[in-house]
Amino acid sequence: MSLLKSRRMFLASIGALSLGLAGCNKTGSLADSISADLNGADLSGLDFGRDFRLTDPDGRDRGLADFRGKAVMVFFGFTQCPDICPTALFRATEIKRLLGDDADALQVIFITIDPERDTPEVLRQYVGAFDPAFLGLYGDMRRTRETATEFKAFYQKVPTGGSYTMDHTTISFVFDARGKLRLGLGHALSADECAEDIRHILSLT
Repeated sequence: MSLLKSRRMFLASIGALSLGLAGCNKTGSLADSISADLNGADLSGLDFGRDFRLTDPDGRDRGLADFRGKAVMVFFGFTQCPDICPTALFRATEIKRLLGDDADALQVIFITIDPERDTPEVLRQYVGAFDPAFLGLYGDMRRTRETATEFKAFYQKVPTGGSYTMDHTTISFVFDARGKLRLGLGHALSADECAEDIRHILSLT
């Protein structure tokens, strides 16, 4: 992927997140905000990213309630992504390593925006290659669009010769152990910066 295209995808993700911040109402009090300096964006109390209902590679319906008691990091992508998605998933493995004894308190979820090609078995193999504990989720085209809309996440199919690629939001969304959206982590943040923020999230529980 060219530097120009990577930059365009990153700017699109920041723009989508900014729209979400500007267009959503706070549903909680100021006490819902994280009382710490963050590297990412504090999304506490914003009225989006409330839940998802998608399917895992074993055919089970999954939602945030299934991961109650853990922080959850959600990323939208596709398995044929040349650099953004594998970079994000590799960063997630580094985040878990940096969390040390708290690594198991973080559940990483990869939501495909390309259900046409990302079959359950493809998702299982792709996500599991980074960490067996990571979980890939999918839905049909309608459910995928509804989920992305709920998260203010941008994606679109881009023809490339006889095939296609996908432009998409590169933000990782982080929920606390009670299932409340707390953080937006930009793609440019390092694993150390993300781990620092996630430690704050874990301390809230």
